[in-house]
Amino acid sequence: MSRVFAYCRVSTTDQTTQNQSLEIQSAGFAIQPHRLIEESISGSVAAKERPGFNKLIERLEAGDVLVVTKLDRLGRNAMDVRATVEHLSDSGVRVHCLALGGVDLTSSAGKMTMQVIAAVAEFERDLLIERTQAGISRAKAAGKQFG
Repeated sequence: MSRVFAYCRVSTTDQTTQNQSLEIQSAGFAIQPHRLIEESISGSVAAKERPGFNKLIERLEAGDVLVVTKLDRLGRNAMDVRATVEHLSDSGVRVHCLALGGVDLTSSAGKMTMQVIAAVAEFERDLLIERTQAGISRAKAAGKQFG
């Protein structure tokens, strides 16, 4: 039988993970207290650099299930989330995201969803680079000095 883990993360110590754990339980996932991993750390920190998440990774085994409420719990951006999900999938761990209807991100439908999200993230990153370069060009044309 699969073991079910939940990862709940908040960005600041004055926030609580209680709403996340209640949402996971309300979705029908029975999480034993010792399999509920809670962490207070900024979302800007990559998943692989989070102490609580690393302890979770060490405990997960093939056949286990990891449940999160939102994708951003798994990484700082779409590329980080994708790498995290791929690592878990390669380890035989299924990942369910409640914000995406509880879809298993390691399934065919979940992989497609992740590819779409990654494509959108890459598009947004490219737009940001284009806007930044256009702004620099305008500033240079206006005689602004950099330095």
